Amino acid sequence: MPGIMTKSGMISYYGTPAGYIEKDQAVVDRIFQCDELKVWLRNRGLTPVWTDGVLERILAGERMSGSEDTAPLKSVRIWQLDSKVDVHMKFIRYEDMLQQFGAPHPENYRVAYDGQLDTNDLERICERFSVRQPPGFSGHPMSMSDVIELYDADGSTFYYVDRSVFHQIRFDPEEQTQART
Repeated sequence: MPGIMTKSGMISYYGTPAGYIEKDQAVVDRIFQCDELKVWLRNRGLTPVWTDGVLERILAGERMSGSEDTAPLKSVRIWQLDSKVDVHMKFIRYEDMLQQFGAPHPENYRVAYDGQLDTNDLERICERFSVRQPPGFSGHPMSMSDVIELYDADGSTFYYVDRSVFHQIRFDPEEQTQART
């Protein structure tokens, strides 16, 4: 059996589903990041996108990108307030944040998760990070004042987590995100 192969757009690493091909990119779970796979992808003209949660999504039976009957899933970033901010900013309603501190600003936040899940639904994402956090998550259970970012090659949308609603907000962490990669 060959070590690395593709079949129907899925990448297999020694018999384990590791990722999938999307246009000229290979979206591969970060746990498979190694020189052997990097060379293999480069030799096939594929740019690797190392992402947490891909293996979990594949094993859950999710249809990967390119499926005609489902909306494409976006990647997810969970932003949580940094430990250095005023403690009164944490765990408050959106209206209170606006009144007391102004609009949420990325400089006050840190990325607690950046990966893929099996849903774009904000309530399910919130539940997921409250109950059973996925691998790669380095924060506290989801709560008010957190920001959920859904993103793909076309851009990002940001949602402030409130008690019972999600407020779409302007939140431009572009400089921070570029510095991380």
